[in-house]
Amino acid sequence: MKIVVLAGGRSTERNVSLSSSAKVANALRRKGYEVALVDLFLGLPDADEQSMAALFTGEQQDIDLNISDEIMTDDVINALRPDGSTQLFGPNVLKILAMADIVWIGLHGGDGENGKVQAVLDLNNIPYTGSGALASGITMDKSVSKEIMIYNDIQTAKFVNIRKEDSGTVVLPFGFPVVIKPANGGSSVGMYIAKNDVEFKKDLKEAFEFDSEILVEEYIKGREFSMAVVNGKALAAIEIIVTDGWYDFEHKFVTGNTTKFVTPPDIPDDVHDEMKQIALKTFKVLGLSNYGRIDFFWNENGLYVIEANSLPGMTPLSLMPQEAEADGLRYDDLCDEIVQGQVKALGLNE
Repeated sequence: MKIVVLAGGRSTERNVSLSSSAKVANALRRKGYEVALVDLFLGLPDADEQSMAALFTGEQQDIDLNISDEIMTDDVINALRPDGSTQLFGPNVLKILAMADIVWIGLHGGDGENGKVQAVLDLNNIPYTGSGALASGITMDKSVSKEIMIYNDIQTAKFVNIRKEDSGTVVLPFGFPVVIKPANGGSSVGMYIAKNDVEFKKDLKEAFEFDSEILVEEYIKGREFSMAVVNGKALAAIEIIVTDGWYDFEHKFVTGNTTKFVTPPDIPDDVHDEMKQIALKTFKVLGLSNYGRIDFFWNENGLYVIEANSLPGMTPLSLMPQEAEADGLRYDDLCDEIVQGQVKALGLNE
C-alpha cells in the first residue's frame, strides 16, 4: 500500500504535527508500507509526476524534530513559503495525495483538525485515517462538543462562551479560579487559569489572540487522565501528574519538564471501567471514528470529560502511544492497526 503522511500545515501546532508525522512515517515504513511524507502547506513546487512517484520509495528530506516552546504564528508560517502565497494546500499536494491508497492525516490544531482538510479529501474521493469532516469540526469546537456531551448526560465542567465583541460585559455564573481557552484549538495553546478578576481580564485578552470565541470553564480540581480509543476499543487510561503548574503546551511537548505519566493508573477497577464506558460513549455521540482520545478529570464528584481529541499526537511525549504500550501494542503496531482499521471500515481491501 502507498500511504501519504500529511504533515505541517498552517497551525500553531505545526511543529507538533511535523514531529508526530515523521515518527508515524518511519513506523509505517518499518511495517512495509510505501510512505511519502508531505507538508500540507509547503507542498512540492517543482515536482513532476516522476519525482512525485519517487516520494513513496526514495529518501525523505530530514525534518527537524526538536519542538520549540515558541508557538508559531500565521506570519512566521506564511514566511516559510517563498512566493508569499497563503492558501492552505501547497503546490502539488492534492496530486500527491491522489496517488496514495490512503492518507494518514498527521495534522494538529486549526485547519488540521477542524474538518476542512477532511472535507477537501472527501470531495476528491481520497480516503484518510481518523474521523470525518463533520465529527472533526464538532470535536474541534469545544462549546458545541460540550453541548452534545451535556445533552447525552456526560458530565463536563460548567462553561460560558464569550465572543470578542461581548468581552467587556462578562458575568461569570461560577467563581474563581476559571479555565480560559480558545473555543477552537488544541495542545493548550492560548489556555490560561485565572485566579481572580484582574488575571481573568488579562488572560481573556491574550486568549483572544488565538480565536474570536473563548470558552470559560469552572475549574475542576482532581486527578487528570486521558484515554485513547482505537477501532472501537478503549485502551488503558494514562494519568498525567504535573508537579510544577499544570499540563500546558510546554509540559506536553518539551522534554525536561517534571511531568509523570502512569499507565495503567492506580485507580479502582470500577472507576477505570466506567472511564472506558464514558470514553466510548463520548466517542460515539460526537461521531468520531477510527481513533481518538478522551481527556478526563476525576474527583469525589465522579468523572468529568474535559474534551475529545480527533487527531491525538504521536510524538515521543504523546499520551496515546504510551497507553497502547501499556496494552501490549508497540508504536509501529499501533500505527499499523490504525491504518488497517480504517482500510477495513472504508472497504478499501474489497
